[in-house]
Amino acid sequence: MLSLQYDNSFIFQWKFVNLIVAFAAAKRRLVLDPNNTVFPHALRPITLLAGPSSQNVLHAKLVSAAHAIVHHTNSIFMKLYDEKHIKNIVLIGASKSGKTTLAETMLFEAGIIDRRGRVEDRDTVSDYHEVEHERGNSVYATTLHTEWRDYKINVIDTPGLEDFIGEVISSIRVSDTAVMVLHAQYGVEVGTELVWDYVDQYQKPTIIAVNHLDNEQANFQAVVEQAKAYFGAAVTVMQYPVNAGPGFNAVIDLLKMVMYKFPADGGKPEKLDIPESEQEQANALHNELVEKAAENDDALMEMYFEKGSLDEDELREGLKIGMMKHQVFPVFCLDARHNMGSGRLMGFIDNVAPSAVDMPPETSEDGQPIPCALNGPTVLFVFKTLLEPHIGKLTFFKVLSGEVRTGMELFNEKGNVTERLNQLMIADGKNRNTVERLKAGDIGCTLKLKNTFTNHTLCDKNFSLQVDPIHFPSPKVRAAIVAKNKGDDEKLSTVLAEIHMEDPTLEIEYNRELRQVILHGQGELHLAVTKWRLEHIYGMQIEYLPAKIPYRETIQRNAIASYRHKKQSGGAGQFGEVFLRIEPYVDGMPPLADYPVRETEEIALNWGGKLVFNNCIVGGAIDNRFLPSILKGVMEKMQEGPLTGSYVRDIRVSVYDGKMHPVDSNDVSFKIAGKMAFREAFHQAAPQLLEPVFDVEAAAPGGMMGDVMSEFQGHRSIITGMDTDNHQQVIKARTPQAELDRLYAALRNVTQGKAKVKAAFAEYAPVPADMQKKLSEEYSKKEEKEV
Repeated sequence: MLSLQYDNSFIFQWKFVNLIVAFAAAKRRLVLDPNNTVFPHALRPITLLAGPSSQNVLHAKLVSAAHAIVHHTNSIFMKLYDEKHIKNIVLIGASKSGKTTLAETMLFEAGIIDRRGRVEDRDTVSDYHEVEHERGNSVYATTLHTEWRDYKINVIDTPGLEDFIGEVISSIRVSDTAVMVLHAQYGVEVGTELVWDYVDQYQKPTIIAVNHLDNEQANFQAVVEQAKAYFGAAVTVMQYPVNAGPGFNAVIDLLKMVMYKFPADGGKPEKLDIPESEQEQANALHNELVEKAAENDDALMEMYFEKGSLDEDELREGLKIGMMKHQVFPVFCLDARHNMGSGRLMGFIDNVAPSAVDMPPETSEDGQPIPCALNGPTVLFVFKTLLEPHIGKLTFFKVLSGEVRTGMELFNEKGNVTERLNQLMIADGKNRNTVERLKAGDIGCTLKLKNTFTNHTLCDKNFSLQVDPIHFPSPKVRAAIVAKNKGDDEKLSTVLAEIHMEDPTLEIEYNRELRQVILHGQGELHLAVTKWRLEHIYGMQIEYLPAKIPYRETIQRNAIASYRHKKQSGGAGQFGEVFLRIEPYVDGMPPLADYPVRETEEIALNWGGKLVFNNCIVGGAIDNRFLPSILKGVMEKMQEGPLTGSYVRDIRVSVYDGKMHPVDSNDVSFKIAGKMAFREAFHQAAPQLLEPVFDVEAAAPGGMMGDVMSEFQGHRSIITGMDTDNHQQVIKARTPQAELDRLYAALRNVTQGKAKVKAAFAEYAPVPADMQKKLSEEYSKKEEKEV
């Protein structure tokens, strides 16, 4: 309790503080320490002297102190929940479906915040990053929490755009239930389809929340039918709206068989009997719900046959079993913007949605289960890393087993380091509430772990293991990045490493062959946001350039050439002459027959393919000591091919003759002679430029296949097959890497973003003759300028 010095005229002020403290205690279900041991030093005694203006001053300071009390009761005395009373949900769905607004409403309904922010006003708890305010939509997955009827619900609000899919995947991985938010007008949108693949892959229990039911074009039934078409018969109506559209304010709840009618400003609804006009439809849908719940458990099915129905508790049990089996996806009704329906949704999450202890256990990399048990060893799985200005590195984790306490030391096997957790927090956007410990199943974060990153595991020192990691998708687009100020090159490398640490789906490649730093991302928007961050957060001016293609060069026929290097400059000169033969190399080709081979060296090239180097010198025309120098000269030219400066591969070189000088011959002379002889022979051997070709799969709705096929053909692709995947058609093709970025953008355009594209390197293949001529001429002009 606070200590104050005051005269009798200020007794009412003291009572005011007592009321605030009592309110804070009741709100957080706390027991206050009467001996003043519970508050931090900053809140201990406030001393004021009475005087003419001291009443107003005291009032202001008391109000300030009261606010501080509320804040610290929120942060220091967070109620500790056991593993059975913690529910972890992830909000997923297309952009603008209302996920962030729903999260805001859930926090408001639970009393975590006292006013609801709006995305348009840039003041929501979830979207708090500057780039999110700039763009008006979520870019990061944000961790929040709420408390509802003795349960703690951890909420992760995710982006709805494909470019930020990494944020979504990691959030799905650590959640126990996915809440798929659908727009009541647009239904299953592009982002929804993409995210669903990962929900299905992880077999997460799923709730479907139809939002924006106040929209003029809201069509609940159409959305449900569309959801069934995409997600299957597991889609199960739990509620339906009475009056969707402008003025929406009532739903029929089929589990409780009541009508909820919301006040104009939302909030707690009035429970009413189902109107007679809705009885027939409500009864029919209730029976479907009962059947769906019963079919997931033999005991419940027997009960259903025996009684002809199930009571509410039995329904909940059956629905939970069905959700765990991925055979029931309950559908709820929402108007999150007007605070209608979130309380009922949270109640269902409390009562029915599984907790971490109900879910199949996580597994280690070697397949060992990690049961979610409070009495087990402490195991934390890191699913997100975030760098916050003025704060530092935040590490977000899920407690898979045991309990974590402040000051605990845990071992990170991947980093081979012991980390001390000096501070534990529960995050609500940019606000972090300090806690002393977190139990199995909970989600939290900590500060400034030096050597622990996303996908790392922290555990008891005597229980070392690695949790099976999150597998992020391969990048789809790429661009070369350069700092406009050359003095920023070193800083750029450091910053890009930090950004990759936060976002594993953004890959950085320092390509020595192409002499470029290349960013690989999930889409053009992904790269654009990265550029925004570099410029606005890190203060670096950068630009994107086209990423070069790693071509390869080879030959198509045999050729012979020689080169004499002779240089005289006063003292000792340089002399070396080399005769060699080159030919295309393939595995299993017969040995050289034209010349006697004294020694053969086979070299597997770092960039792919081989070089076979034959020593065919007889009669001592060239000393053996000069052969390594000739090979070195050949290798130098193979690293900067004669045609376009690209790597050369798959060639057999045979040195069969030459000349040397007893004084002027040296290693440098024969290296130059070997390099130039190889260059001359290469140009005579029908040089061939090769380009990387990728296996590409594009899945899209069947009605779009004509446009998809046309785009493939327009980007030099060879169709290799067609297939079906659920309700989508799949085209398989071989596409040159030079066309991949443009193909991806074109497919996204003609399918309105519905095409799901994946690509993997297949082989190197010859480029068309006209393209080879153009690239070769460009390289020749570049060489002439440099000379």
